Amino acid sequence: MSYKAEYIWIDGTEPTARLRSKTRILADGAEPPVWGFDGSSTNQALGHTSDCVLNPVFTCPDPIRGGDHRLVLCEVLLPDGSPHPSNTRSELSAVSERFEDQEPIFGIEQEYTFFKDGRPLGFPSGGFPAPQGFYYCGVGADEVYGREVVETHLDACLNAGLAISGINAEVMPGQWEFQVGPVSPLAASDQLWVARWLLYRVAEDFGISATLDPKPVKGDWNGAGAHTNFSTRAMREGYDAIITACDALGERAQEHIKGYGAEIEHRLTGMHETAPWSEYSYGVSDRGASVRIPWQVAADKKGYIEDRRPNANCDPYVVTRLMVDTCCAALEKAGQV
Repeated sequence: MSYKAEYIWIDGTEPTARLRSKTRILADGAEPPVWGFDGSSTNQALGHTSDCVLNPVFTCPDPIRGGDHRLVLCEVLLPDGSPHPSNTRSELSAVSERFEDQEPIFGIEQEYTFFKDGRPLGFPSGGFPAPQGFYYCGVGADEVYGREVVETHLDACLNAGLAISGINAEVMPGQWEFQVGPVSPLAASDQLWVARWLLYRVAEDFGISATLDPKPVKGDWNGAGAHTNFSTRAMREGYDAIITACDALGERAQEHIKGYGAEIEHRLTGMHETAPWSEYSYGVSDRGASVRIPWQVAADKKGYIEDRRPNANCDPYVVTRLMVDTCCAALEKAGQV
């Protein structure tokens, strides 16, 4: 017997990378080996030296094909075995290893928007729906669009064994969210990329496309983000570490903004539950701040923080690396580990 291994990787498209995949048939029981692809077709090589290497880093059951078939997430290497310049996972791996003893964990809220026939799902042809307000966590055919796709995607993620922790309808029609975590930085990032691939693949069967555009509709409509919840062991045990982490994020605010997704200025305007991209703030229960400290965390004097700045189209390897590097280094310096 044999099985189908769907090799998935992140390409070199800028400013926002795209997912690619192809299928390899492997003998029953065989582990997915390294493989190759034409990097000149994925913005990762030139035609005269086009070979790139797929190195498996995460595998899980394939919920689309079922049976013993597998999804194989890969990092991209150069033929000499070194990380490809587009390989942001390798940098996260090094930072995660450095601060592993602080036990950082993440929960990432992935927002996205369904499109069909060139407009957001639920938007009438040639016009706009009622203003946002009733769509968030709504119910009913006049408020919710695409639930059958969302439920199918949720089941696919669960059947794949991903750490999916919830779903909900978002503020704009056709806009939804799923959450991954809380798990380690590498696990959160790997599984978010696989969950994104499954979202695109499931929506494909319904003739619908899903986009991570941070501002899919201009005007008085919410953008799409990837709010990133973060904690270390010290933060889960005491409030002083939480304040140290929040202050540290402010000291490197613009470095983070540059790594939080393309066209972030279109979403972080200071409106629609965002802080301006050019300013940094944090506060308790404040969804207009850059970083929110949940009210329960302030009451318990321990827990986690929510960085509300990352875009829906962010690279989770970059976001988690920046947060671990910034916060864990500050906690280490302050002796709060």
